[in-house]
Amino acid sequence: MLRSFIVQGTRLSTTITSSSHSALHTSAVLRAESARKRQARLTKQKNLAKREELQKKAASVRPHVVLGNIAGDDTKWTSCDLASVLVRPEELVPSAPPKTVHLSVAEADVQVPPSLAFGIREREQRMLFEHLPLLSADMSTRLDMNAMRNVAVEEMAAHHETELAAGVAQANAVAKVVDLRNANAAGIAFENRRRVIAAFSEPGKPNDTGRTEVQAALLTLQIRKLWNHLNEFKRDVANRRSLRRLIHQRAKLLKYLKRTSRDRYESLLERLGLEPGAVEGELVV
Repeated sequence: MLRSFIVQGTRLSTTITSSSHSALHTSAVLRAESARKRQARLTKQKNLAKREELQKKAASVRPHVVLGNIAGDDTKWTSCDLASVLVRPEELVPSAPPKTVHLSVAEADVQVPPSLAFGIREREQRMLFEHLPLLSADMSTRLDMNAMRNVAVEEMAAHHETELAAGVAQANAVAKVVDLRNANAAGIAFENRRRVIAAFSEPGKPNDTGRTEVQAALLTLQIRKLWNHLNEFKRDVANRRSLRRLIHQRAKLLKYLKRTSRDRYESLLERLGLEPGAVEGELVV
């Protein structure tokens, strides 16, 4: 009898203990805890997605640090002064028509290419293709006539005509040598630098390479050239460091110009096709 009472009491205590544990750890409580974690996870994902969307939206209207304009919009660059003075692809087309310089004395034409290399300007162009053939023919004729005595006038005239034809042929040969279409990459880069210096120098001081506008324009030209190179050769780490250095150097020049002359600063940004946000503040390249 006593044994049966003890067994019943043990069973009763076990039932009470299990019921108390089940009251504390029911499936409803577990599901409520899981729902709170799920809600927190969903809220975090929503906040991260919203932050990413805001960052993409800000990046879409933020100007490019290297190029200076908004990504995908090259209108500001194509319409600026710097882009207009550079060598265009149309100038390097083999079918571009040459300019004809007529020499009335020799009754002949010199075919001058549309664009010249080696920094040849209008003054040097007139000297090479208009004056030099005539002077060369005159000097050669005088030297030959001094060497020969008692030469008839007709023979002297014929000899001068021959020398004029030779001078015209030499001028046409020189024109092919100084043609920009025959220049290499270094020659085209030299011509671009010459044009930039001439365009951004002060009107009263041509070729003023110390002017802030000229230095900023040359840096912008070099930055764009390096950027195109790095887009093709992405593992060129040395030139990537050089690109960062040039960008910060340009920003320092523009910051100095902004501090000294705000009007020149704003005008230069328009001429270079740069947005203020691309050169002001923290620059992350």
